[in-house]
Amino acid sequence: MELTNYLLYLITHGELMFEVRFYRDAAGRTPFGNWLDSLDEEARNRADAAIIRLSERGNQLRRPEADYLRDGIYELRWHIRRVQYRILYFFHGRQVVIISHGLTKLDRIPEKEIELAIRRKKVIQNQRE
Repeated sequence: MELTNYLLYLITHGELMFEVRFYRDAAGRTPFGNWLDSLDEEARNRADAAIIRLSERGNQLRRPEADYLRDGIYELRWHIRRVQYRILYFFHGRQVVIISHGLTKLDRIPEKEIELAIRRKKVIQNQRE
């Protein structure tokens, strides 16, 4: 079965341990890609660097760059001045699937965002079976 709710994020930086993919909904929208395109140049460059690091280190990436939230959902983290950026993702074999639209925060990730990530994760896992 061909996966239709993935979009490969191509990275041409050395050898990758993990493929990084974006969640794409049934309408073909990639919430994360849209969010990424909306960032200013500095934030976009930092996002790209964080994603490359995630692709290289995978599940070996630890705090402060990444953290486990719950139910197989992780967050990729970076900040610029006082703005904290977060991307929610999970591991699917040798793939990292970015399933959030990207978040900026001051304190904690809202529970509704984690729940949305869990639902999207289940959609992808069910599609693979």
